[in-house]
Amino acid sequence: MLTCFIKYHIAPTKKDLFEEYSRNWSVAIPRNGADLVGYFAPHEGSSTLAYGVYHIESLAAYEQYRQQLAKDPLGLQNYQFAQREKFILREDRTFLKKISI
Repeated sequence: MLTCFIKYHIAPTKKDLFEEYSRNWSVAIPRNGADLVGYFAPHEGSSTLAYGVYHIESLAAYEQYRQQLAKDPLGLQNYQFAQREKFILREDRTFLKKISI
């Protein structure tokens, strides 16, 4: 099992758009094969860092998931929404595996 951590740098004046984006992924991600832990928006401290976290079985499963997500109507709509509104300034994705008990 792998955990995908997505670190977002968001426009501080468009936090509400990021929250809408996150709610949309909360529907699309689970129905396309990943186990969503959640999305996390700035609250105190940095106003530009946000995170998305989900579990996926393997990198092969991730590739299938990404293909399915690209065909999902809400996934496609959400991707276009982010491109149009430009509230995500940067996105970094890393996969980690749990090594502690």
